[in-house]
Amino acid sequence: MLTISQVSKGFGPQTLFTEVSLRLLSGDRVGLVGPNGTGKTTLFSIILGAAEPDAGKIEVERGTRIGFLPQESAPTGEETVIELATSISPELESIFLTLRKFEEHDAPERFEALEKFVELDGHHLEAKAKRILAGLAFRPEDFDKPAHTLSGGWIMRAHIARLLVMEPDLLMLDEPTNHLDLETLGWFQGQLNRYSGVILTISHDREFLNGICDGIVEISHRKLHRYNGNYENYLVQKAEREAQHMAAYQNQQREIAHLESFIRRFRAKASKATQAQARIKQLEKMERIEAPESAAATIAFQFPQPQRSGQRVVTCKTVRQAYDELVVYKDLNLEVEKHQRIVLVGPNGAGKSTLLKILGGIVPIQSGSCELGHNVEVGYFSQQRVEVLNLERTALEEAMERVENDMTEVNVRTLMGAFLFRGDDVFKKVKVLSGGEKSRLALIKLLLAPPNLLLLDEPTTHLDMPSIDAFIKALKSYTGTIVFVSHDVHFIRAIAEHTIQIETGKITPYAGDYDYYLRKSGAMSEQGGLVAGLKNASPEPSKKAEEKTKIINAKERRRVGAEKRKIESANRKEIRKRVTKLESEILALEEDQSEITKLLEDPDSYSDPDKAKELNVKAARIAKKLSEKNYEWDIETENLLKLEADS
Repeated sequence: MLTISQVSKGFGPQTLFTEVSLRLLSGDRVGLVGPNGTGKTTLFSIILGAAEPDAGKIEVERGTRIGFLPQESAPTGEETVIELATSISPELESIFLTLRKFEEHDAPERFEALEKFVELDGHHLEAKAKRILAGLAFRPEDFDKPAHTLSGGWIMRAHIARLLVMEPDLLMLDEPTNHLDLETLGWFQGQLNRYSGVILTISHDREFLNGICDGIVEISHRKLHRYNGNYENYLVQKAEREAQHMAAYQNQQREIAHLESFIRRFRAKASKATQAQARIKQLEKMERIEAPESAAATIAFQFPQPQRSGQRVVTCKTVRQAYDELVVYKDLNLEVEKHQRIVLVGPNGAGKSTLLKILGGIVPIQSGSCELGHNVEVGYFSQQRVEVLNLERTALEEAMERVENDMTEVNVRTLMGAFLFRGDDVFKKVKVLSGGEKSRLALIKLLLAPPNLLLLDEPTTHLDMPSIDAFIKALKSYTGTIVFVSHDVHFIRAIAEHTIQIETGKITPYAGDYDYYLRKSGAMSEQGGLVAGLKNASPEPSKKAEEKTKIINAKERRRVGAEKRKIESANRKEIRKRVTKLESEILALEEDQSEITKLLEDPDSYSDPDKAKELNVKAARIAKKLSEKNYEWDIETENLLKLEADS
């Protein structure tokens, strides 16, 4: 379907890739990865014909329909959301333009356009588009809104809908997950798994690549390297390939050194001159193995730590927050404690970002109270907060603004390098930076002078994988409190220790990480994937909510109370059963671990290398299971103690 043959591309002195080749066949689902700046988007542009290669050629099978989603700023005109979602061909776009132009006229052109719309099965497409838009969290009242009146993220969702309606033969996606929340992302991934065409996607979202890809292509050292399987398979295969490359390079270097030593010693001796010349020719003909390029260095950086806060960091009581008729929270009660790392989850529109703003005092609440604890200093980050940067400073000057005296410029530039500010990039004026660069700079400032309460709204959107890893490393060493929203499951799993689910203005805390929340909330299917579909979690208009409120009389309250006690009793019984089962499983695992340990301590076990390897694998597997079971036991016993204390 798509063949890339010996393609090279560079800009000035910088070579992005040299003589690269790739072939995509029907059914391929490939992720294109590599650090920012290696040429992923440029390769997309060459495939789409928007850029010319310096050498080589691109061949697309005749009749192949290509659908493309850019990373941001997809075009939109005067069309409505539903028109954008159904404009899957130039002919349909022309029909919509004619229908809008003669909307209030009985002109012949309008009738002709309507006839053509019916002929192209436009009504069927419209019904399909509405289903897809609903899956992407659009409401029916959004369908007829002019697309250009929406935010950039929602425009991108409308373009995603257009591509899903179109069902092209080759679907090219550049960072498609940037504009989706967790629930919508799960739905989108399900749609792609049912899609029958070829997928080529650029993404920094590991879980997304794991979920949809059967191959990974990496741009590295100006070459394309293809790996089978998903992203996790790629990491294993890449490590093996790099080890083999290093071994081959070292072997060749030893051979070269041996040949050169012989030539130096015997070139001048007549009796050995012929042999020396033969070795010179051998060196000249040798195809040299390129020296392995060192992997991106992990940052060795001591992050400054914030001052200590009191045990209670934020306390919110009976908070009400609404935007006009839209009630986001009616009776919010929440307490955040020192050192907690909380992820907020829930569908788009549930109130996650609003809760961050309430906690940080960014928006005034209508009633109730939300108070910071002793010695608490708040740092709030969102994509919109980059406007507080000083546009006239250089990136380095802005990063150094609040740095303590013991922090050197070298330290700061090391951190900036990890966040893709390399070389002379640090001397760029803030005003010429892209939106993504400003976002990364704002994150750097937070890390260089961190407050003791971090509120982060989608902090990884403009980061590549090495930068996300650097950010995770920074946050793991951070001693303050974190509350955050993210659609990056890898980032969530690395950072979150507690989860708060938000639905229809109500919060449900889970005393465990994201995977614990998925299991306990029923969001994880029996097959281990996210349950498809979206829950209606948008806050209700205040008048409607008030009309639905019921007055419960004394008799009804007694009935409800009895029912509640019955449920709580059943819950306690169920949890006790799970605790007992976990204790039995832990004991069995500990016995297995003891037996394996004895075998590993026996020298005879190492007489057979395969047996020794198998024992070590078993030992690692048992240790992992034991850790998981002990963690579950801690959570379940904590829940049981709480229920018994409340009874």
